[in-house]
Amino acid sequence: KKYDAFLASESLIKQIPRLLGPGLNKAGKFPSLLTHNESMMAKIDEVKATIKFQMKKVLCLAVAVGHVKMTPDELAQNLNLAINFLVSLLKKNWQNIRSLHVKSTMGPSLRLY
Repeated sequence: KKYDAFLASESLIKQIPRLLGPGLNKAGKFPSLLTHNESMMAKIDEVKATIKFQMKKVLCLAVAVGHVKMTPDELAQNLNLAINFLVSLLKKNWQNIRSLHVKSTMGPSLRLY
């Protein structure tokens, strides 16, 4: 719970399941592969920009799309990209969406769709 992501080299990644067991995989924190010809800082930036979520057979999905230091334009752009991406994952696209809401951490929910 203390770390959000892990990186591992090609030589170590094959040994991780045997050494650490299925715990990392269940927690969704299996290490990302870091090859020897990749820049470590570029890989760290890539992992920081990645959002992982699991879609189960549920009626509700919550996804973080921004933070308080973002401008309204940046938030709108992130929200638009997130909605379009998530809708593209659904078999019937917009036909599977009943409603969309946006909400800050402590604020009220605002219906978008």
